[in-house]
Amino acid sequence: MSYCPAENRYETMPYRRAGRTGLRLPAVSLGLWHNFGSVDVYDNCRAMARTAFDLGITHFDLANNYGPEPGSAEITFGRILRDDLGPFRDELIISSKAGYLMWPGPYGEWGSRKYLIASCDQSLKRMNLEYVDIFYHHRPDPDTPVEESMLALDQIVRSGKALYAGISNYGPERAAEAIAILRELKTPFVLHQIRYNMFDRAHEKAGSFRLLEKEGVGGIVFSPLAQGLLTDRYLNGIPADSRAGRGGFLKRDQVTPELLSKVRALTDIAVERGQTLAEMAIAWVLHQPGVTSALVGASRPGQIRDVVAGLRQLEFSDEELDRIEQILNRAD
Repeated sequence: MSYCPAENRYETMPYRRAGRTGLRLPAVSLGLWHNFGSVDVYDNCRAMARTAFDLGITHFDLANNYGPEPGSAEITFGRILRDDLGPFRDELIISSKAGYLMWPGPYGEWGSRKYLIASCDQSLKRMNLEYVDIFYHHRPDPDTPVEESMLALDQIVRSGKALYAGISNYGPERAAEAIAILRELKTPFVLHQIRYNMFDRAHEKAGSFRLLEKEGVGGIVFSPLAQGLLTDRYLNGIPADSRAGRGGFLKRDQVTPELLSKVRALTDIAVERGQTLAEMAIAWVLHQPGVTSALVGASRPGQIRDVVAGLRQLEFSDEELDRIEQILNRAD
């Protein structure tokens, strides 16, 4: 075996309990939504996964539709397991999800029992795994009863194909319904995955974190850097190779002068704290009660090292929090 992980990998990474469960996750988890697909360079994917594990990131988050092409991120990760991480399977938390379009016809997306169980089987085959640690319903289905989707997750767990169940992108009302069903079934349920960052606080305002705290469920948040807006990436224009420059989920018209004014003001606070804005933005989401882990993406190993370095400063003074709040709430 050519890969030997860093011996000190567990010495500096904080691990946080997922709600009131026995599962602990690293404060930062690695998401494979982008940059691990069939269009990406495998050696870079492999280097990022190894770097993450060397730094104590034990949680790797996938979904059936991650790529591009859909499914290819799981295939890539399966190859990384074969080449490097497989011997350390019991040190890893591997998650996958199903909810978005994967194949034609009426059974290829959303939340039916048919789709969720078939999707889990497909994901396991792509990664060449016997089980995943967490399997999520990726988004609520407006036309399928929550009970049906949760019963499917329960069967996936009871069949040994996953150790825990999770949900993602549920609003607080449907999340409360899902939690109640899984609790009645006694299904091991650990995480709700939602979008959250300084510029997108919809779940906070809707009460999602209050619900998770009340119910003892962990929260894992994606897009903590607002797809790069909460970095110095756009302060001097829109780079051609950036997400906004490539015309992806982040659009050019979202990078407004008003938003950049807030980014500059937030950067000033970060500098005073001895951090980059990205490091402070990660610390800020981790400061929210109910958040177990921040799910980050990366396009190169150095970005992962930078994010983990920022975990040295996770505390905020009341004055800093007040200043951040004033900047986020101001109308420029």
